[in-house]
Amino acid sequence: MDVETLKRAFFDNLYYIQAKDKGWATAHDYYMALAYTVRDRLLHRWLKTVEQTYFKKDVKVVCYLSAEYLIGRQLGKNLTNIGLHDVARQVVQESGYDLYDLMEQEDEPGLGNGGLGRLAACFLDSLSTLEIPAIGYGIRYEYGIFQQVIRDGTQVEVPDRWLRFGNPWEIPRPDYTMEVKFGGHTEAFTDEQGRYQVRWIPERTVLGTPYDTPMVGYNSNTVNTLRLWSAKASDEFNLQIFNSGDFANAVADKVFSENITKVLYPNDNNYQGRELRLQQQYFFVSCSLQDIIRNFLQHDDNFDNFPNKFALQINDTHPTIGVAELMRLLVDEHQLGWDKAWDITQKTFGFTNHTLLSEALERWSLSIFGRLLPRHLEIIFEINQRFLDEVRAKYPQDIEKVARLSLIEEGADKRVRMAHLACVGSHAINGVAALHTELLTHDLFRDFYELFPEKFSNKTNGVTPRRWILVANSKLALHITNKIGKGWIKNLEELKQLEAFVDDQEFRDQWRQIKQENKQDLAEYILQTNGIHVDPNSLFDIQVKRLHEYKRQLLNLLHVITLYNQIKQNPHADVVPRTVIFAGKAAPGYAMAKLIIQLINSVADVVNNDPDVGVRGSVPEASRLKVVFLANYNVALAQRIYPAADVSEQISTAGKEASGTSNMKFAMNGALTIGTLDGANIEIRDRVGHENFFLFGLTTEQVSQMKAQGYHPWDYYNSNPQLKQAIDQIASGYFSKGDRDLFKPLVESLKNRDDYLLFADYQSYIECQQQVSEAYRNQDKWLRMSILNAARTGYFSSDRTIREYARDIWHVQPVPVILEDDQQENAAIKHRSTTSINSQ
Repeated sequence: MDVETLKRAFFDNLYYIQAKDKGWATAHDYYMALAYTVRDRLLHRWLKTVEQTYFKKDVKVVCYLSAEYLIGRQLGKNLTNIGLHDVARQVVQESGYDLYDLMEQEDEPGLGNGGLGRLAACFLDSLSTLEIPAIGYGIRYEYGIFQQVIRDGTQVEVPDRWLRFGNPWEIPRPDYTMEVKFGGHTEAFTDEQGRYQVRWIPERTVLGTPYDTPMVGYNSNTVNTLRLWSAKASDEFNLQIFNSGDFANAVADKVFSENITKVLYPNDNNYQGRELRLQQQYFFVSCSLQDIIRNFLQHDDNFDNFPNKFALQINDTHPTIGVAELMRLLVDEHQLGWDKAWDITQKTFGFTNHTLLSEALERWSLSIFGRLLPRHLEIIFEINQRFLDEVRAKYPQDIEKVARLSLIEEGADKRVRMAHLACVGSHAINGVAALHTELLTHDLFRDFYELFPEKFSNKTNGVTPRRWILVANSKLALHITNKIGKGWIKNLEELKQLEAFVDDQEFRDQWRQIKQENKQDLAEYILQTNGIHVDPNSLFDIQVKRLHEYKRQLLNLLHVITLYNQIKQNPHADVVPRTVIFAGKAAPGYAMAKLIIQLINSVADVVNNDPDVGVRGSVPEASRLKVVFLANYNVALAQRIYPAADVSEQISTAGKEASGTSNMKFAMNGALTIGTLDGANIEIRDRVGHENFFLFGLTTEQVSQMKAQGYHPWDYYNSNPQLKQAIDQIASGYFSKGDRDLFKPLVESLKNRDDYLLFADYQSYIECQQQVSEAYRNQDKWLRMSILNAARTGYFSSDRTIREYARDIWHVQPVPVILEDDQQENAAIKHRSTTSINSQ
């Protein structure tokens, strides 16, 4: 770990792995050399964790099943977690480079779509930091979430070639390759003991090869594993077909197989896309469960002990097919009786729900499901029949309840309800915020809650302070540490100690200076990427998240238009300068979300170039209003944005956001929240203080009541002149160079349906934004609110969330990893002849 040893390893890796010397090496070569050098220093801990601690002690392991992992760049995080950051900086500087520049060379693995994947990454960080035995299972997508390019204001999707230069952090494990079956048919037979058995005869078999990435804990010897599966054909090349001249079909199996892990979330607007999504989900779950059973059988052959050795957590509905797959493996492959297999399955699985949107609860058409997974459909039918027999016994007269609880949705196109399968097949079901869990038990899963109230609990999400303060906002992290020590990094509740310094002028001045420097850094990035001058002294009002109508980026934009109109009507008005920043990707098939991005950029084009908005006679950035859309939102960009925010927009329609985690990241970095009583906003507001939170809008109950009584957006449109003006401007082509048709779908949707009640919340939002502006005028008060927001966010650490999962659902304990003092003695291959050679 010392400078000289690290330097020698660094240049050795440059020479022997990158095959470059100093004269020819690029910045990327230097990054790769440093990444391999850091990974080498993780290997001893990694092997000690997995092979010499978990395996030898036969401990219970958490297996986290998730279709998404947004782990972000690894170099900076790993350097920080193992305490090598300063040493690495010195080594790199002596090579003539800057460490930050090398970290910028890393291609970010875009293996997730948003909060779900980032939460999984935070959980892996906390599991290792808390020394809890765990392995994350997922998919090694060849192309991750698309690269977002903005052309003429519109989103264009470009393939995310994150593996183009290789991935120095992963290690392939071809010796653990698994076979996964698809299609075909089943055959029933009676075995030699007279037992009824089913044999699955697949149409084709795909191979799954695991790639392991180390997940290192902060100031911990524990290095857990993220195991991602890549699909390969069992017979990649058919020489006989090739020699016959049919070159395309000679590699057909290879193309079919590799398509499974080709891209994250293929567009499911067509049959082929939906089929591919199901193939992806089953592929990684089957590989993972086979791998888990392989590990189990190395210690034990009594499956009664299986739930005591593994806790399997389903991260949303994507891995739910695991319930049927574990049953298939236990019953068909390991010849367990149905009742015993079902008892093991229920005791092993836990299910986390992440959405209240019914369209996000996966339902698979029986035609697709039966064609791809015929044996699993039989198993699900059997599970459903046995389950509904219990329901009928308890509610003999309630036919409608039976229909609501059924795993099969009736209708012209019958479907498998995956969320129902997860509820029935798990021993624990949890929501991810207090309100979310309340809505699950009283609405979405009400029937299941009445049947199994003991299964349900709440586990409010959290985020890792290592990534989102220590790495993302190192200046603030150092400022905090100088006052209260390093304990907060592993125990975020210690941030409460900052309240003692809220009136300390020196502390406050430094806090203000750090925020200003972060804003200046973001302003420079905006100028570099967008060519827009923004004023670092203006209020940075930021909404960054996945583009979705329920998240209401459009409501934010209506406020921008309203503020613009106020300035136009009174060019000399005393307006608090504001920079409104958006970022986020729209799903490729989500036309309305993509149109919202285009409208944001169209409004920005008008506002940013209107001389009435600028401050006359001032420098270009001194404008009273600027609008910016930052392309290609990802973890690296988020690390730039959160530390610079003054205001965090968390404005979803009440009752629609399960939790949200960007609200936590913003608050930790001293941003003030404007938000509705939705998701984790409620708990954040309660903990930071109602006086330090800008609240607006309808409550969940009011939203439900309004929709039940009949909501008429036209009434709001006709009765509110400011709202009407903004909508009419969009409709008239004011922001689209006279094109009245471009944004017509948005306007018509709002006027005729307004599914997410933007019009109903508009006036409350405008008035709340005025309160934000007035509060910002009093910088001393604002600074106090900023400090208190950060000081009171200790509860929202993912460490706390993981402790609750470990205690209440997984029933696992920390297992410390002890390293020997002399690592070299235990790390290398020992040659018996060394002593005699040396003596000679």
